[in-house]
Amino acid sequence: MDEPFFSGVYQHGSPLLLAVDCIIFGFDNQSLKLLLFKRRVAPFQNEWSLIGSFVKTEEDVEVAAQRILSESTGLQGLYMKELGCYGKADRDPGGRVVSIAYYALIQLHEHEMQVVEDYDAHWFDIRGVPSLILDHNLMVQDALCHLRNQARHQPIGFELLPDKFTIPQLQALYEGIYQQALDRRNFRKKILSLGLLNKLEEKDKTSSRKGAFLYRFNEEQYEKMVREGVDFVI
Repeated sequence: MDEPFFSGVYQHGSPLLLAVDCIIFGFDNQSLKLLLFKRRVAPFQNEWSLIGSFVKTEEDVEVAAQRILSESTGLQGLYMKELGCYGKADRDPGGRVVSIAYYALIQLHEHEMQVVEDYDAHWFDIRGVPSLILDHNLMVQDALCHLRNQARHQPIGFELLPDKFTIPQLQALYEGIYQQALDRRNFRKKILSLGLLNKLEEKDKTSSRKGAFLYRFNEEQYEKMVREGVDFVI
């Protein structure tokens, strides 16, 4: 006779699998991107998917999320935040699976771009995300809503921008998050009125001969706004 799925106090429990799915947003100074890979196992083999897999019995869920990300993409040490639990009974035709979704924000360098390609993962512009398996498109939309709400009440930037950046680069970040064009003058006026940026004497001349002044976040003001929140309506 087979042993029960659970032992001890919970021996009459029903079999259930726990998975982790990672929604990884990246910014390359021009557009917001989402990290995806092609699923390697059935069902839905070779279809586009978030980075995800099952949690091992001895693992904490957060540890599993970091392990799964590292094994699937080569990326390590990312700060990830829990998004939510997805547990509809019929969400996965392969079995009764509950998924804990995590999301992260990273600034993309050529190194990160190449590393994930070596693992056969791919970055997609957020405006061109393909149809994903299961409820992964819903997870992405929920993560975007969370990100937009965060951007509405807190300054966004340290995790996604380089140490020195231009206002057009910062605007491109917000346009990627909100997926809409923003008025250049209004954005510049709003962001400068917050006292959040320190203007540098250096210029970025990669896009024009005249160049654009570089800025750096005022860390003290940035941390204050993170703590207190900011009515950042663009």
